[in-house]
Amino acid sequence: CTAASCHARWKEEAVAIVWAKVLLPAPPAAALECGWKEDGFFSVGAMIPNVNHTALFELVKALRVPRLFVRLLLALPPDVCREQLETLVEYISSETSPSDIGFFLDVWWEVMKHKEGPEDATVSAFSALIHQRGAESSLEDGLQPAKRFKGDPGNPPAASGLPMLLLEGLKQTRGSIAQPRLRCYALANLAELLCLSAGLASGDSPLPITEYLAKVSATVSLWCSDAGSHYHPCGLAEKVREAERSVSPLSLSKLSREELFVGLDLLCSLLQAWGEELQDTLKGSEELCYESYRLLDALTSLGKNLDCLLETGDLGEGETRVVLELTQLTKDVLRDTSAVLKGLDTSLVSSVAMAIIAQRLDRHGDTCSVFASEKTWAFSKAWVECLVKNKALFQNPELVLKLLETLVNFGTSHHDKEARELQVQVTKAIVECYTELSLADKNQVISGVLASWGGPGLAQSLQVVREGFQEDLNVTFNQITKSVSDEGLARAVASVARLTLLSPEATVKQLCHLAVVNLGAQQFLAQILCSFPALSSLESHEEPGRPRSLVVRCLEEAAWGKLSTAREEEQFLQFLAFLMQPGSATPLLSPVEVTKAFVLPYLKSDSPQTELSLQILSKVLEIPSRSEEHWIKSCHPFPLLLSLCKLLDGYTRYWHQPGEQPFPSLETKDLILNILCQLCELLGPESVPSPELWVQSLAWLHRKVASLDWTVGLRLKKLYGDHFKNEVPATLFEVCRLPEDEWTSRSLPAYGPGSGLLAWMECCCVSPALRDTMLALLAVNVHNPEEVNLFSKGFLVALIQVLPWCSHGEWKSLVPVVEQLLRRQVLHVPYTLEYVQHMPLLNLRPFACSLQLSVLFLRGFQLLCSSSCSSWLPPEAWPHVVQLYCASLTALLASVKATGAPAQPAEDGASTQEVSFVCIQLFCHLLHVAAMLPAGGCGEPLLVVALEVLSQYEAFSEADASPCAALQRANERHFLGSITDNLGDGELRSTLLQKLGKLGA
Repeated sequence: CTAASCHARWKEEAVAIVWAKVLLPAPPAAALECGWKEDGFFSVGAMIPNVNHTALFELVKALRVPRLFVRLLLALPPDVCREQLETLVEYISSETSPSDIGFFLDVWWEVMKHKEGPEDATVSAFSALIHQRGAESSLEDGLQPAKRFKGDPGNPPAASGLPMLLLEGLKQTRGSIAQPRLRCYALANLAELLCLSAGLASGDSPLPITEYLAKVSATVSLWCSDAGSHYHPCGLAEKVREAERSVSPLSLSKLSREELFVGLDLLCSLLQAWGEELQDTLKGSEELCYESYRLLDALTSLGKNLDCLLETGDLGEGETRVVLELTQLTKDVLRDTSAVLKGLDTSLVSSVAMAIIAQRLDRHGDTCSVFASEKTWAFSKAWVECLVKNKALFQNPELVLKLLETLVNFGTSHHDKEARELQVQVTKAIVECYTELSLADKNQVISGVLASWGGPGLAQSLQVVREGFQEDLNVTFNQITKSVSDEGLARAVASVARLTLLSPEATVKQLCHLAVVNLGAQQFLAQILCSFPALSSLESHEEPGRPRSLVVRCLEEAAWGKLSTAREEEQFLQFLAFLMQPGSATPLLSPVEVTKAFVLPYLKSDSPQTELSLQILSKVLEIPSRSEEHWIKSCHPFPLLLSLCKLLDGYTRYWHQPGEQPFPSLETKDLILNILCQLCELLGPESVPSPELWVQSLAWLHRKVASLDWTVGLRLKKLYGDHFKNEVPATLFEVCRLPEDEWTSRSLPAYGPGSGLLAWMECCCVSPALRDTMLALLAVNVHNPEEVNLFSKGFLVALIQVLPWCSHGEWKSLVPVVEQLLRRQVLHVPYTLEYVQHMPLLNLRPFACSLQLSVLFLRGFQLLCSSSCSSWLPPEAWPHVVQLYCASLTALLASVKATGAPAQPAEDGASTQEVSFVCIQLFCHLLHVAAMLPAGGCGEPLLVVALEVLSQYEAFSEADASPCAALQRANERHFLGSITDNLGDGELRSTLLQKLGKLGA
């Protein structure tokens, strides 16, 4: 221990020993158990003579330890406590000296300011000894031992009843109080005590922090300038500690109504006696001391409470007279003193605040708030040192934001070298405070940064932040993308949080860019970004007419429009999807803002982003709505529908679009059709505020769609309901029995005589439901050979007219139509012996439809490749047509395999021979088509299917266990080789011959 602490400890022990000796003259048996023994400090009590209260009080006065006296006093049992205070009052009332008055007023003040807290060893031992001795005395008298009541810490039972003893002491000693300082002290104590009354306004609410700091600062200033004060020689830290205690609310029990008016009457009497004399003292600021300052402050508070008492106190006549008289006296004393209070020295406020923070005093939390935002204190060396040393106290989002505002304010007006060094120190300290915050608090800080400085954040205003930031950004994200793992997510979020604090925009842009270009990192980076919901706030100040979130803007500027490959587009799409549906986290993007940012502006046939926008729209439509009303209804659904319809209309001119003009691929057509179907399901009359508006919206859409291809309107039937009939070319009525209450004809110059089957087939491509309707309403007399023959020829022509413009989905929907017509024998496609060496003695009836379908495709390509159609189909259309053909052959092959795989294979190998035969025919048909096609771009899909056919043929032919199987296989492979030799495509021919050679082996 230091000498000072030993001295303080000696004082405590000395007072406790003497007081214990006063209360317990001889050490009883109980004392030996409670501490009055050889190894305890109370053992000294056995070696000193008996003492009385005079020795005790004089010792306390001499040592100047009224606080210790009150702590020991209030540790006594309540009845003993009151007894001891009463003894003190009697003592100071007899032969009263100024030192007695000062001691009494100090005790009074300490009683009011005492707060229950952790007791030190001396007080604990003293309390235990006295309570134990009291219990022993009770037992000796045959009484039950008194239990120590543990009451409210703010209103200890020992303190109840003490105010009246204090008032009585003041009454008895008033005649001895002559010095102005002591009179101010006495009046201040009394006024503060009266302010606590239950009948007056509550004194529990804390002072505003600025007023609180001003009071503490004023107190410290007065102690510094007043050589007569006890605290004048103390250091600043101790002065501030004591000053804060003096300003803190009183903890004494409130006065009863009777006690209150005794006190009011006493104060009134004292002000009448001393008021005029004190007025001169209080008006001179040069004579102001701490006691007079306290008096002015206490009387000011009491005056406000007296006004409140008059309004709400329900006073009697005599009580009202006392309150009115005291109110007037208070006003008289306070007259012309406002200038004195205003003239108090406030230069120490900043030093006082820092001392409060450094010592963690009662109001240090509120003081930190003032410290962080008071720009006149900021960036002094003491301020910076205080911040750095007490960083732990500023780990709060509000304080971090205030510090940032102070930092920016200073940084924008100070650019010299010293100022920059201070900024670096402070920035580092603030970032360290921010780093220790929870993720929720970090988001609160980011929200504040965005609200104050927008997307660029601190980096825009502070040069010290900009320096080295880009390098830090690159290094951090390099580390993040190299350690993609769930374990590294928390570390990555912490690193990105720090960068986001300094420059949200640059950080989010870098993250968005890396999510697109770093293969497989998009989900991990999306998880990181979704940890910062603060970034979803709208930036209305960027573009007032088009508010959007920072994330959307960064996605637009850092990724959208810079996607150079299909893989990057796919990563962007997955990144967006995760930001909208991050699993357990809060979505960072809503479907509405994604649709408005990345879909609506780009649904134009000449936009290079149209295909990606459609993929995005498809993704967002999969996200369920969080409310009863679907989110799509806030995204201009009818103009959206019209945009999709216009895109569909563009496909009617797909192969005749200008080459330099971008247009979505045919693969995208299925996506558009699917989206259109979803929208028609989602939208209904409830989409608009009133039925009339719904009808008007439908009429608007119907009017706009009327100028587009006629099939587009059919796709809106689910939306139209019964409001509009199906409008189709008039020639469709020639091949269908269409009910006129649902269908109406439309004059279309492109659909002349004989185009009915073409219109019928286009209807079959619209939807499965309409396809079934078309099949049911088709009018063909199967008993008329000529009609069936004409229908079959017309069907083939219509099929090749539709084929190049079909998407994969439409073609997949159309093939079952052909199969059903073949099974119903409405469509006549005779199977020829064009690729048969000998008459097969097999049952080909189960494969009749498959063989007919393959022949139909062959005949279609023969027509397409004929001289009459040589200029009809542009060269770029052939790869698409071949892809559709190959897809159909693959499906056909799967059907053949399923049909030819019975549960129990026949012993004669008939079923395997049939499948082998069908595979050979399909292979020959495919090679025939390959031989007719124009050169370039079509060989690869044909080769893939041809190899698949040969593989299936091999599997079934090897399974043939009949006696002549080997000869059969040799003949078939020779036949296949001779057919393959006739191919003009050398690469296709050599690959297939190589495959056939392996089959032969």
